[in-house]
This record gives sequence, structure tokens and C-alpha cells, in this order.
Amino acid sequence: MRRELNRLSKESSPYLQAHAKNPVDWYPWSEEAFQRAKDEDKLIFLSIGYSSCHWCHVMEIESFENENIASLLNENFISIKVDKEERPDIDRHFQNIFVQMNGRVGGWPLSIFMTHQKIPIFSATYIPPEDNYGMVGFRKLTKSISKKYHTQKETLLQKGQIILNSIAPKREIKATKVTEDLVKIVSSQIKSTYDSKNGGFGEAPKFPRVSALMLSLGLYRLNQDEELLKIVKDSIDKMSIGGLYDLVDGGYCRYSVDKDWLVPHFEKMLYDNALMIELLAEVYSRTKIKRYLRLAKSSAEFLLSKMSEDGLFFSSSDADSDGVEGGYFIYDYDEVIVAFTKAGLESPEHIAKKLNITKEGNFEGANIVRLSSWDDYENLQEALDVLKDIRKSRVHPKIDNKVLTSWNAMAIKSLLKLSKFEPKYQKIALDALEKLHNFMGRGSKVYHSRVIGKESSVDGFLEDFAYLGVAMVEAYNITLKSHYLSFAKDLTNEAIKRFYRGGKWSIGDGEFRDFVDDRDISYPSEVGVMLDLILSMSNLEDIIYKKFAYKTIQAHSYDLMRQPLARAYLSLMTIRYLKDDKIKS
Repeated sequence: MRRELNRLSKESSPYLQAHAKNPVDWYPWSEEAFQRAKDEDKLIFLSIGYSSCHWCHVMEIESFENENIASLLNENFISIKVDKEERPDIDRHFQNIFVQMNGRVGGWPLSIFMTHQKIPIFSATYIPPEDNYGMVGFRKLTKSISKKYHTQKETLLQKGQIILNSIAPKREIKATKVTEDLVKIVSSQIKSTYDSKNGGFGEAPKFPRVSALMLSLGLYRLNQDEELLKIVKDSIDKMSIGGLYDLVDGGYCRYSVDKDWLVPHFEKMLYDNALMIELLAEVYSRTKIKRYLRLAKSSAEFLLSKMSEDGLFFSSSDADSDGVEGGYFIYDYDEVIVAFTKAGLESPEHIAKKLNITKEGNFEGANIVRLSSWDDYENLQEALDVLKDIRKSRVHPKIDNKVLTSWNAMAIKSLLKLSKFEPKYQKIALDALEKLHNFMGRGSKVYHSRVIGKESSVDGFLEDFAYLGVAMVEAYNITLKSHYLSFAKDLTNEAIKRFYRGGKWSIGDGEFRDFVDDRDISYPSEVGVMLDLILSMSNLEDIIYKKFAYKTIQAHSYDLMRQPLARAYLSLMTIRYLKDDKIKS
């Protein structure tokens, strides 16, 4: 039976388009949806996710494709779908609500039940269709929430308003003196939280936390602390040996579900790879260890071959392939031995062993490719090429072909950094910068999100101005062409005009003007990146910009001096301010 498309079929976001065939009567974020909820006195069910999110796919299959559950939603709620990459302002606002309601960090999919006035009633992340994992099932939950709304409305609204009041932007600033003691404090935090056995920071699930490694490298440049350089090198070595890093196609996955970096969540994000390329290029510049350059080039080629078109970079590559998580990436022992033998490789079993490919497997009976030693890296390229050939017959994970200004700017900056050692990337990066500028800008206007062949309706956020600005500065530093610096200045001035409020910065200037978090979550906070841009403008254009740097640091000083590692990029730029650019590479 052919299913009618819902309203999401008219949206440009690939994530929203993917839900157009759901039996759920989805709305995009729109006044129409909120007005209908008001007119019919129904709660809104808001679901926020993104294309490469594995658990978003699971919830779609289990609940949003379920005719009975869809009927419950359609009868009792007005359902709204949001692509968190397209609307980071909406996502940030409701992630804050989740934290206040649950006392812990949220994630995706994010599930919010709220009124048409956007007063929250209930929040969760993934919800199973039936009671499971110690959680109430989605079917039962929707019935319960709908009933309570109509029988206990006033109580629910009062509690929801308290939550909204708690996350409202607070204008008062709690400040302290920022001194050069910051260097000692953050160096100590890096060393005490570093996982000396496995590399990186924290327990499973483990994220690359590139900002912390960039900060460590910056501190090494400042004071030649060899322990900090070792932390960076060991972390890269351990997270790149195979698993989190894809030895076959290149590129880093978003995070590892274990502490050993073996089993990743197989999605690959543009921002992770852009940041890793920049870090690898910087480490190579300090150490001249060839594998770091090779890893950077391999990751760059992955982005150029799999995640770009006409000079523009796409946002992400899915974890799933044909509905199987990691199906594209893993190998059966027998298929590998047969392929190695056909390719004429000597001692196929021995090569397989060096790549940790065994009959028993290391991931659900199959194999994730992983080096036994970095000494084997150069000698196993022919075998890795054979494994790449095997993948050619497989369905590649879906690519979300949405173009995001901030993430593209990250990728361009990283290629410019890499071009210092591989000159071919300079032209690629500068061409991409011009195409991005033309594609995402109209005069002084900057857009956040756009799909090739479609118009954009999402205005730029602070992160777009900040990241695009620092990419322009990098282009100027390499070429000394003044138009790059001129546009960086325009971006800085426009960002100050639109988003700056007494040392604090708002995420956008639309409906949600929440102050941005100064902590580095998935990638460096736009506060730190904006400070980077302002400091560059102060040095290259006009000292007057330094007052905005000072006020930004003061506005975040209290948390910065206590938990600087959580604000790694802001800490790095603050030390740059204190040390008059001596920490800058």
C-alpha cells in the first residue's frame, strides 16, 4: 500500500525528508503547527535528531513507522520534527530543558512533550516502543501524558514554567580575576584526567576531545612541557590504530563505545575529521613523524572523495548501511583470506593477524580492522587496498548532503593548515572557501544551512560567523590577500552587532537567543572561536577589538578559572590573550 507523504516532503533537510513517509503526521518547526496545537488544545511532541544518528533510526523504525503508535500521536498530539544540525538554536534550547528536567546531559534523539506556548511537560532521549531497558514504552507514555495534560493541566504548566525560568538567560555576570595561573591550573587538569593507558580523556563512551588535545599542544608550544606533547601523541596513536579511525577509507568516527577506541559508533562527522586533520597537521609540524601527516592526508582524501561535491562539504556519513549498524565497515575472516589470496598477497593468514582479523572476530563475530603495531602501518597498505576493494561491492552509508557554513569553514581551515606540508590542498581549500562564500552568502548575509540545488531559509548563527571568520584569517595568513582579511573584519563586526551582549554571546538572534555554552561539547564552543577571531582582528586590524576580548574573558572568568579543561578552546584563546599571542602557532 502506497503511503501518503507528510509535510516533511517539502523540506530541504535530508533528515526531515527521510521522515516524509512516516505515518506520523509530522510538521516542520512552524507557526502552523503551534497554531493547530492551540486551536485543538493538544500537546506538541517534538522530536529532534540528525541523519547519521543510529538511535534516531532505531526510534523511527520502532515507533514512527509503527501504524498504531503513529495513530496515537496523530490523535492526541501535534508532532514536530527538527534537524538539530539545521537548527542548533532549537536543539540547544531543548537540550538545556532536558538537563534541568532530568539532572543529566541529554542527546539524540531528543523527545520533548510541550504546550503550544513551548512550556515543557516531559523530556527524554530515545524511548523504546514498549517497556524496556527500565524505561516506560512510548505507547504507554503517550497515553499517560495526554491523560495528565487534560486532568492535571495547571500543575504541569506550573512545573514547566519553573523549568523555563531556570534556563532563562541571566544577565548578571559572576567574575573573577583571570591570571597566568590559568596555565598551571589547566595543565594540571589535563595531566590528572588523561587516560595514560588508553589515551584521551574520560571513560567509555570516549570522544576524541580534540579541543583538549589542541590546548595541550598549545601549552607545549608555550613552555616546552614534554609530558603534554606525549599526551597528544599517545592519544592520537591509540585512537588512530583502528576502530575509531577507519584504516581502510580514512576518516574518524564520532566516538568509541569502549575505552580502547575499538568499537566506534560508525557515523563520521565533518567536524570531527576537520578538527583531527588540523590537529594532525600541527603535531606533524612539531614532530615530523610521518604517520601523522599520512593520517591527516588520508582523512582529507576521505572528506574529498566521500563527503564533498563541487568544493562544498557534506555534514555526515551514516552509521548504518542497509539497516545494519557498521555493516559497511566490518569484515568476515573467510572473505578477507579469499580476497588476499586472489590479490596474490603472501601469507594471507599472517597479514590478517596483523590487522586483527580473526575467525572469532572482535565485533559481534565479525572484524573491525585494527593494527597490531604502528610498525606495520607502512607495510600493510596493499592489504588495506584489498579491503577497500571489498567495500566497493557494498552499499555505502548514506551521506547527509546538507552544507553547513560553520562545519565547512572548519574543513577549509584544516586543509589550509595541511597545505603547509602538502601544497595541493591550498588551491582546494581556497576554491572551497570562495564557493562556500558564494553559496552561503548574499552580500552581508550569511546562511547556516543549505542543500545543493535548493534555497536556504536558515539564517547564520554565531558559530557560522566565528568559524568562517577564522577560516578567512587563515586564508589571509597564507596568501596575504587583503580581501580575506576584509571579509573576516566584516564578519567580526556583524557578529558583534548581532550576537554580543556585554561580554556574553547569544547563539542566534531569532526566537531562541540563549547565551551560548562556553564549554566544548561536540566541537570548540563558538565563544572560544569568536575570541580567536577577535584577537586576530586586534592584531591585524585595530587594537579596539581587544576590549571585546577582555569583556568576553571577564564574562566567563569564574567558570574558566575553575574548570578550564571543559572550556579548552576558550582557555587556549585566553592564554593567547594573556601571553600576547606566544601560544599561537
